[in-house]
Amino acid sequence: MIHHNPFLSLSLSVGDITQKGYEKKRGKLLAPYIPQIQGVDPSLQIEHRIQTSSQVAPPGSKQNKPRAANSRDECFRSDLHTEAVQAALAKYKERKMPMPSKRRSVLVQSSVEACTPPDTSSASEDEGSLRRQGRIASSSPYQAHPSVEHWFNRVIQGSSTSSSASSTSSHPGGRPHHATNTTSASAATVLADLMAHTQLDNHSAPPDVTGLSERSVHAERPQVASVRGLPRGYTHTSVMETADGVPVNSRVSSKIQQLLNTLKRPKRPPLREFFVDDFEELLDVQHPDPNQPKPEGGEMRPLNGEPLGVVTNWPPSLLASLQRWGTTQPKSPCLTALDNASKPIYTLTYGKLWTRSQKLAYTLLNKLSTRNEPLLRPGDRVALVFPNNDPVMFMVAFYGCLLAELVPVPIEVPLTRKDAGSQQVGFLLGGCGVTLALTTDACQKGLPKAQTGEVVTFKGWPRLLWFVTDGKHVVKPPKDWHPPIRDASNEIAYIEYKTSKEGSTMGITVSHSAMLAHCHVLTQACGYTEGEIITNVLDFKRDAGLWHGVLTSVMNRMHVISIPYSLMKVNPLSWIQKVHTYKARVAVVKSRDMHWSLLAQRDQRDISLSSLRMLIVADGANPWSISSCDAFLNVFQARGLRPEVICPCASSSEAMTVAIRRPPEMGVPPPGKAVLSMSVLSYGVIRVDTDEKLSVLTVQDVGQVMPGALVCVIRVEGTPYLCRTDEVGEICVSSSSTGISYYGLPGMTKNVFETIPVTSSGAPISDRPFTRTSLLGFIGPDNLVFVVGKMDGLMVVSGRRHNADDVVATALAVEPMKFVYRGRIAVFSVSVLHDERIVVVAEQRPDASEEDSFQWMSRVLQAIDSIHQAGVYCLALVPANTLPRAPLGGIHSSETKQRFLEGALLPCNVLMCPHTCVTNLPKPRQKQPELGPASMIVGNLVAGKRIAQACGRDVSQLEDNDQGFNQDVLQWRAQATPDHPLFLLLNAKGTVANTASCVQLHKRAERVAIALMERGRLNAGDHVALVYPPGIDLIATFYGCLYAGCVPVTVRPPHPQNLATTLPTVKMIVEVTSISECSTCCLP
Repeated sequence: MIHHNPFLSLSLSVGDITQKGYEKKRGKLLAPYIPQIQGVDPSLQIEHRIQTSSQVAPPGSKQNKPRAANSRDECFRSDLHTEAVQAALAKYKERKMPMPSKRRSVLVQSSVEACTPPDTSSASEDEGSLRRQGRIASSSPYQAHPSVEHWFNRVIQGSSTSSSASSTSSHPGGRPHHATNTTSASAATVLADLMAHTQLDNHSAPPDVTGLSERSVHAERPQVASVRGLPRGYTHTSVMETADGVPVNSRVSSKIQQLLNTLKRPKRPPLREFFVDDFEELLDVQHPDPNQPKPEGGEMRPLNGEPLGVVTNWPPSLLASLQRWGTTQPKSPCLTALDNASKPIYTLTYGKLWTRSQKLAYTLLNKLSTRNEPLLRPGDRVALVFPNNDPVMFMVAFYGCLLAELVPVPIEVPLTRKDAGSQQVGFLLGGCGVTLALTTDACQKGLPKAQTGEVVTFKGWPRLLWFVTDGKHVVKPPKDWHPPIRDASNEIAYIEYKTSKEGSTMGITVSHSAMLAHCHVLTQACGYTEGEIITNVLDFKRDAGLWHGVLTSVMNRMHVISIPYSLMKVNPLSWIQKVHTYKARVAVVKSRDMHWSLLAQRDQRDISLSSLRMLIVADGANPWSISSCDAFLNVFQARGLRPEVICPCASSSEAMTVAIRRPPEMGVPPPGKAVLSMSVLSYGVIRVDTDEKLSVLTVQDVGQVMPGALVCVIRVEGTPYLCRTDEVGEICVSSSSTGISYYGLPGMTKNVFETIPVTSSGAPISDRPFTRTSLLGFIGPDNLVFVVGKMDGLMVVSGRRHNADDVVATALAVEPMKFVYRGRIAVFSVSVLHDERIVVVAEQRPDASEEDSFQWMSRVLQAIDSIHQAGVYCLALVPANTLPRAPLGGIHSSETKQRFLEGALLPCNVLMCPHTCVTNLPKPRQKQPELGPASMIVGNLVAGKRIAQACGRDVSQLEDNDQGFNQDVLQWRAQATPDHPLFLLLNAKGTVANTASCVQLHKRAERVAIALMERGRLNAGDHVALVYPPGIDLIATFYGCLYAGCVPVTVRPPHPQNLATTLPTVKMIVEVTSISECSTCCLP
């Protein structure tokens, strides 16, 4: 019908009508041809149908066009989650897009209950579940609720919180609530009512963008919309009584009604009610919902991993393995480094790694000295500062420190003195006692320099000696020198840094025995064999990139192809190309890398992934990684990728690798997925959602427990009780392959690395200590481990747990999805009134207008409220490229939070919504049944009764030189200690401008006294105004007045540039104090 109307289409194209007018006319034309839902605005049905049909677009439509290769804003994106968010926002379609609004009257109804049906569905599933996608996309949100007519009748009748002072809603898009006492009000009546009041709605106040749901408004402002004297259930057309009980029509001014309510209150409470005891808690206590889901399963049992196999020729230490391969297989390739053009620039062999590590170890121990003493001794900590595109030099430095029995501390390269988190890294280095930093020549040249040419001392860092490990700076050891190769012990091997949720940086110590055991565990779990080729896309300095690409690879004589982060930004397909070129058997990636490769995969055709037997997804613990995994499989399955090859894993810095999905040849159970209710999950309870609701979270398993490990799940807070089988808790691991402590932090070490889980009866489950992993999850069927979040991203709001990554995914799913610049968004919580509040900070597109910003922000608020049932305290938008960045490109959340708290975020658009989430406001003062002691004391003081007195201690009598007044003391000091300096006057540069000793001050005061008596002819007791700036002249004149018996009155001099306002002040003081003489700087 629309396309056959040339006049309407032409009017829209030439700009004669707006898009809103076009939608309105289109709705009128289509209304007779679309069946209506009882009691629902037909325009809403039309919009929803058109929106739904547009989601199922043909392959050539605009929605299915590939995104640009530099678009990286979909790491958390899931097609089904996007549909879930759009469906949740469909119920807000009748509301106009909010704009910056003025403060509204407290009597204006702002509840969305009047215009929005109850939400019954929200959130996401994985992208791989394409069979359900069509059903969800084509279903109407109103069809999911069976009692739409009942809801609409209830809306027409009004609720107990409806405001009787508003005859028509001032909320744009909201319905004017004409009351009817019958439940059979027809939709035609409502539509006629809408048409009758369209003009009123058009001139209403700007919308309240934070009034999101029936739940939040009832909880926040239960008394705002109710009017005194109005019975429950009455609406604005009902009869109400005034203060005198006279029935009046409800169409009265809100100000008049407010005045009447004020007159009905008592004029002034008794005096005693002002003095109450405030010892009780004033904040409203949030009581848990008695109907909230509770775990019903039995207590879980600790889960044992498979036995750790015994290898006959297993080396006694990692260094022994390096020595073995360096001497027996010297030409075997160990590591290949690539440049930004994806070309190999250097291949490090095991022979070269062995000899170069020996050279560096000998140089560090014997050629670095201060005052004829060695600079380093065995056990000292050394910082490794290497860029992410130079894995060869890092590997040589790492093993060189191990051979020298030094403890390497790998850190990121500091680019500027204001790097995010750089100060905390400096605290870690200072706590570890680091005095030497190893780096490359190219890296050192890029570091900030002082005027002397040396590397600057970064903020919070200790003074470091920088040593370049390039070949010309190291010395070949003598033939009789050999590094000590000892068996693995409990001595510290290396320290890996970790940034906590609060932003502090801690060092996790890993012993030689734990390092060896972890290599053994990974070798057995992944089935590593000698000579295998592995492609590593991760950071080789920490976490899985270090464990697989630097440690375990050397243990098994593997060849590592290292893909730098800078190359991935230029060519996201580089790692897939190297898998194809080198026929790699294993690849270690993140879901981000899989997602990036999807954006550029059309540019490359002749590649094959059939050689892969394991595709290890290092961040498989992130629930949203399943979207990238499924999408990657759908695209590359035609290029040789087998479904069973994808192996997600879960790890943490403290416990290292916790679980990993085994390769298929090991006879493990098939992978599993769980579709969980996100609403129930916020209470820490596991419920499988089978009703195809939108508020779901689809998670994939991260495999089985590591060999030789004992795993359990404990309560997040309080005593570490074992969780029930259907309860989410923190995963704990007891194994010989975990970290041993936080360096220099014994208290936190005991809490994290020495946890003793107990049963419900209080009995320990084992005599072995457990290590907390900071992973939130549960043990599913077939002993598979499922992870639903991390402690670092946990936000407990009003007793419910929300994960920051889930909120990020919801915000990024709001249209337009590319509004957030490059997907840079940070979600964290801040404490307000003893509860956590959600804060969302995002970078907006450079070309975004203020109107676009507030429209997007309002939709984000609505989506988060619908899907997570949580209010947002603050949503801030900052310009592009202004949020602090992590070393490998992500947003530094803790630094962003710190800037938010300090007010240094400098946002360009802010939407504060405290009333939607701060529901525990202080309770109103109640009349106390009886008076307490504090009330009696305050009441007596107000009444003027003197109930006590206080006096200070007696001042001791002066000695023989007892002087009664200051001027007498100065005269005595001028004789006893004439040269003692009393005052120093400093100038603006901080240097001494003038001085005054005892005798100098005495003589200047005498001259002032003589001038007052001779020239001014003043008598004792006269008032003298001293119009001086602070300085020695003021002090000398002050004492001169005391010498002359006059009363000095110090007055601030008038400002020479603002005499009009400062001079009258001087005049007033002179008149009030009866000044007889004014003294200024012109006096001697």
